[in-house]
Amino acid sequence: MLTATDGGETNNSIPPRKTKKSSNYVQFFGVDLSPDNVAVAMVYFVQGVLGLARLAVSFYLKDDLHLDPAETAVISGFSSLPWLIKPLYGFISDSVPLFGYRRRSYLVLSGLLGAFSWTLMATFVDNKYNAAFCILLGSLSVAFSDVVVDSMVVERARGESQSVSGSLQSLCWGSSAFGGIVSSYFSGSLVEAYGVRFVFGCTALLPLITSAVAVLVKERRMVGPASGQNLSLAGPTFLESSKETATPHSDSAMFYFTTNQLGFTPEFLGRVKLVTSIASLIGVGLYNGFLKNVPLRKIFLATTVTGTALGMTQVFLVTGLNRKFGISDEWFAIGDSLILTVLGQASFMPVLVLAARLCPEGMEATLFATLMSISNGGSVLGGLIGAGLTQVFGITKDRFDNLATLIILCNLTSLLPLPLLGLLPQDNYEAVPNESEDVEMKSN
Repeated sequence: MLTATDGGETNNSIPPRKTKKSSNYVQFFGVDLSPDNVAVAMVYFVQGVLGLARLAVSFYLKDDLHLDPAETAVISGFSSLPWLIKPLYGFISDSVPLFGYRRRSYLVLSGLLGAFSWTLMATFVDNKYNAAFCILLGSLSVAFSDVVVDSMVVERARGESQSVSGSLQSLCWGSSAFGGIVSSYFSGSLVEAYGVRFVFGCTALLPLITSAVAVLVKERRMVGPASGQNLSLAGPTFLESSKETATPHSDSAMFYFTTNQLGFTPEFLGRVKLVTSIASLIGVGLYNGFLKNVPLRKIFLATTVTGTALGMTQVFLVTGLNRKFGISDEWFAIGDSLILTVLGQASFMPVLVLAARLCPEGMEATLFATLMSISNGGSVLGGLIGAGLTQVFGITKDRFDNLATLIILCNLTSLLPLPLLGLLPQDNYEAVPNESEDVEMKSN
């Protein structure tokens, strides 16, 4: 996977948009590890390693604040609100240089805000309202830094083939998955051994890495507001690919079931998170190695149908059917999470590649953030619908009679976007577009 690059070549069969320059940098996922790319990878690594507090937050809301599954789902949806207004951060980053820099300064501030929010969680927070506010601040920190580094990725992906763009996204999400592996290994055991406050305190140190790596970003100092192109819309092509996230899910109800009914401990759930993080890395590798040249329609059709069918296996866990086949609850949960995460990551990667290739020069952060906000909005809407269905079906922290019905309903709704697959492009954009094709893509 790691190779050294001796040089590059230029394809003369088409009008070149970018000329590959000779480089002495080591490559990872086919991408030069230049200082800029290292900074991007490290920010994504921080996003993954911040999962250290995810399990602690879940147990804090359940055990310390004694919230019901529906209340927990609402707080989770509320904390996701910063991801819905990412276009605002993109517009600020693109148009309002801070201390002369569009990227570097905002990375520093994002890291400091994240450290501040988790410090509050570790010290002063003692009710659900304060908790929701601090989690919101932490989410804002990650969302803003995500917009900044995504714009850097888009700048590098512009004019490249789908394969090269896929390699860039693989580097980003591979780094995030590796961070998830690191945090998952310790998350459950730290909660069990030292408590949630200790974990929050450790998490407060991690965003400072984002502030530190900002010095690696090569950026010209700017004077006055930046100018960019008019914001264009991605059209139905990207909107279809984001609709899959708008379907309801039962994550909060399942967390309460596995902890209160099945007795899963924080340490074991940390091991499950470790497996899902490894599975996410496998999904990135699967896409980078075999799927990045496959048309989007085929990827979405296969992963949606397969994921829906496999998602039904959670009913086995709820009804205890897995034990009749001699499979323990623990092993069944691990295997189920592993397979579903691989499929989910493999289906999400082409969404990122498509979004990155639709962004015009000068407005990278704004448009990419807009596209991702559509996807995030679908996810938040799905969570809130799931919370409402949890309440309708009468599922509480100690009553799970209708949980199997909720799981079946949530999985069936994931098939709803299939009639819209025709809105996705048929080809794989493998060829680098020439100038006229690029203009047509931007004005789609």
